[in-house]
Amino acid sequence: MSKRRFGRVRRLPSGRYQARYLGPDGVDRPADLTFASKRDAEIWLTHQEVAIRAGDWIDPDLGKVEFGSFAAAWLRDRVLKPRTAELYEGLLRNHLLPFFGNCALGDIREADIRRWRKERLDAGPAADRPFGAVTVAKAYRLLHAMLATAADDKVISRNPCRIRGAGEEHSPERPVLALSSVLRLLDCIPPRYRATLLLATFASLRFGELAALQRADLDLDGCVVRVVRSTALMNDGRLIEQEPKSRAGRRTVAFPREIVGELRWHLECFAEPGSDGLVFVGPQGGRLRRSNFRDLWLVALKDAGIGELHLLSRPGARFRCCHRPVSPGRSPNPSCPLLSNGLSTVVAVRRGSQVARGAGSCSPGRRSGRPSRPRSGSTPPRPPRSPTARRRP
Repeated sequence: MSKRRFGRVRRLPSGRYQARYLGPDGVDRPADLTFASKRDAEIWLTHQEVAIRAGDWIDPDLGKVEFGSFAAAWLRDRVLKPRTAELYEGLLRNHLLPFFGNCALGDIREADIRRWRKERLDAGPAADRPFGAVTVAKAYRLLHAMLATAADDKVISRNPCRIRGAGEEHSPERPVLALSSVLRLLDCIPPRYRATLLLATFASLRFGELAALQRADLDLDGCVVRVVRSTALMNDGRLIEQEPKSRAGRRTVAFPREIVGELRWHLECFAEPGSDGLVFVGPQGGRLRRSNFRDLWLVALKDAGIGELHLLSRPGARFRCCHRPVSPGRSPNPSCPLLSNGLSTVVAVRRGSQVARGAGSCSPGRRSGRPSRPRSGSTPPRPPRSPTARRRP
């Protein structure tokens, strides 16, 4: 057996060589593989010595922890909002634990993750509760975050989640809804919920934000609504109130003055009293629930002759008023003074419709109906050229 300052190498009866070294914890450890030559074993020992001296050594015993145990501890140590915690628990239970639950962290390889992702994508459409590529992307991001923590804690040497673009969500475009269809919906929905649809349409508020809206959040004189909270429905049926997920979700949004009269009438007839009273409540005075509102919504869609439509699918899905640019200091949702042209923001529809591209545009100075060339909100327009000014050659 050859002796080294850091470790030692011995020849096995099979003719291969085994390397052993003393870890920083004082434990004598063998290499997890054997070597064809003594030179290869000594090189491996040199790498281990460099890693220990640099503080980059990974204890191989830590990688023997099962993924299921590590994932449970990972969720327990995170400060998550209740709805986010439920989402992670569901992704872990339905998509990650069946495949990786009993695997040691150190045994998970890139090929295993590629195989898992392909199996999930293929199984989604035929599952009892079908799921798509968006759900698989969420599960992949969760797996990536957990294994990144394991790598940071030096439980594993590197994160094996290395599939480019696997965590990106590509949701299909939803159908475009014209403003005339929105007006038909207003005639078909019960009067108690007309203001709900108006603010959803012209202020781009999501359902949870509407359900948590209070009187103090509405400024009818300034035609703005402040979004500072939202409600979320838990899997057990509880409604919880929480702050927006990000700083961008806490915002002030403008709406057109033409709907102020309808909003004022709603506050007088249906809203709770007091500055902290809810703007939208049910017939029995309870909070709005998406499950109960969906029944009314489906009836209104049928009466208006509109097919399946998801209200308030996500922020940013809306018409953009194209008669003026949006400067950084203004709300991203300016109200359009020419509401009859149908160019205010509409969350029930998506960008890219003919109206949003300029059909019947409210842009001044364009007979063709196309919007004028946009300018930055902070850049002044170029002064007109003097008739006597010389042209460049």
